[in-house]
Amino acid sequence: MKTQRFKLRTIIIFLVITVVIISLLVTDLLVSRTINDNIMSEQEEQGLTVARIAARADAVVTGLIEDDPSIVQAYTTEIQEASEVMFVVVMDMDGIRYSHPDPELIGKPFQGDDETKALAGQEYSSISQGTLSASLRSFTPVYNEVDQQIGAVAVGISLENVESTLQKSHRNIILGSLVGIFVGIIGAYVIANYIRKILYGLEPSTIAKTFEERNTMLQSVHEGIIAVDRNAKITLINESGQSLFKKAGLEPNPVGMDVQAYLPATGLKRVLETGRAELDAELHINGATFLVNRVPLMVDQTIIGAISTFRDKTELNALAEQLTGVKLYSEALRAQSHEMMNKWHVILGLMRTESYEELKEYILQVVNLRYERTEKLTKNIKDPVLVGFLIGKLSYAKEKNVQLSIECLTEIPSPITEETNHHLITIIGNLIDNAIEALEDKTEKNIVVSLFYENRWLKINVTDSGTGIKQSQFRFLFNKGYSTKGSDRGYGLHLVKSVVDNLDGTIAIESFAGNGTEFIISIPYEAEVDETL
Repeated sequence: MKTQRFKLRTIIIFLVITVVIISLLVTDLLVSRTINDNIMSEQEEQGLTVARIAARADAVVTGLIEDDPSIVQAYTTEIQEASEVMFVVVMDMDGIRYSHPDPELIGKPFQGDDETKALAGQEYSSISQGTLSASLRSFTPVYNEVDQQIGAVAVGISLENVESTLQKSHRNIILGSLVGIFVGIIGAYVIANYIRKILYGLEPSTIAKTFEERNTMLQSVHEGIIAVDRNAKITLINESGQSLFKKAGLEPNPVGMDVQAYLPATGLKRVLETGRAELDAELHINGATFLVNRVPLMVDQTIIGAISTFRDKTELNALAEQLTGVKLYSEALRAQSHEMMNKWHVILGLMRTESYEELKEYILQVVNLRYERTEKLTKNIKDPVLVGFLIGKLSYAKEKNVQLSIECLTEIPSPITEETNHHLITIIGNLIDNAIEALEDKTEKNIVVSLFYENRWLKINVTDSGTGIKQSQFRFLFNKGYSTKGSDRGYGLHLVKSVVDNLDGTIAIESFAGNGTEFIISIPYEAEVDETL
């Protein structure tokens, strides 16, 4: 991925400042032009107003008619000072001045070559250079009482004054623009920091990379994942989730739908309302069972949505059964190995002391005992895996100084599927282990396991001589994690109950304080050859 050269905050600040500067420059240009035009119009209008007043004054008309410049000069000097213009010049029809700021120029021709139209009866303004500096000149004709033109008035406004007014106005515009740019910089900085904050300080390149990584992870996990927003609308579902929902007979792509309409029992809306996570819950959808975790999505202590993960419970059960079976096989082998090691030590000791007769007798006892034990089980139990497992449990019980007896009240045929073996190992193994633990502090340590097969049902009884179970504990006995032996315990009986329930079997307990406990379990059992039929 291409590395980003500049940070997001730098880019935002630069862009905002650029936009502000360009906007202010364009505004400054347009406003300056408008103000320039307005100032020129105002100055021109001022000049024309003064010229009109002068043209209608009796002193000007009388002076032109009587050819007396002194009357005109006195009046124009007064009006020039009052209006603060550069000059007020009155001329006759030949362009000869009757007034001027410089009295020595009175009687001489008007200069500038822009008075012709005024002497022709027009009123207008122009810019020209005369005996004084360049000026904005406003002309208006002078008429006598019978509306006959007898001259013209020219009012001049210094262009330096006009330019000064324009510059003053422009300075104000520039000052306003600088203030605008300063405010724009502060605003850009604030906006950039705000965006950076809501993005948790991440740059766009990092966000894009993180998004791709999270999306890849989301789609690669085996669990189904579904997410909703604060309004309980489905916003995301990964490929595994689509496959699981399709298997359950639901629409595979529900993005945008209300989660309650799609999955009424999902529980996500409840999580949105309470803000509490719900872990290891079961969800039944059209006959399929899923193990579900639901957690709220929190940002700044505010719930913005929720996520739920789904896992097919059938797969989890199979995996748990396989893992349990492997563990029990391992324990059985370890027990047999330990028992055999003790026997080898006895044999080695007899050999070193050259007690050959005793050695021969001991070996025969061991062989006969193992043969008798194995023969008894293999004769009644046809499945070699179950036989090997039970032999291992016999060795393990002996190691724990527990007398374990296994009784087969009928012949137990081999199951039709290997999965049944896993179920039996899970049930019998956990019950024997629990019974051995219950006998740790007892002097008399006896366990009896009896198996009875009839009419495609297998009955399993496990009885121990322990202290029994209190009545108050019965309702919690199969709860996951419940144990009276300490933390991180209480999974064995829960697993047994789950397996029996999944097989549509039954489980019963008979126990009295001080008199031991008996677990009575019946499960459907499909045999390879059902000899009871």
